[in-house]
Amino acid sequence: MKTIELEKASKALAHYAANLGFESIVITSNKKPVAALVPLNDAERESLSLGLNPAFLRIIRRARAEVKRGKVYSLRQVKQELLTGIDAPNKALHRTRPKAARR
Repeated sequence: MKTIELEKASKALAHYAANLGFESIVITSNKKPVAALVPLNDAERESLSLGLNPAFLRIIRRARAEVKRGKVYSLRQVKQELLTGIDAPNKALHRTRPKAARR
């Protein structure tokens, strides 16, 4: 990933965009990131939009924190819930700890 200080960017935006290839360029101001040029070669616009959405990022951070605290579901529990979910749609899954955390 390249970094360009905004005040030192001497070429037109079109030049930087045309020469991205597969590498992103982070634009900084006073050494702090303010923008990025990201190639969309194989990316979907929706994926990029989600990745920058503050609400979506909060969901991801919360999910990662739950995993760190051991609040996870086993594959068996998920399968069981999906298979029996029709009979008991409001039945909550019981969380389990990852195998590494079990003793």
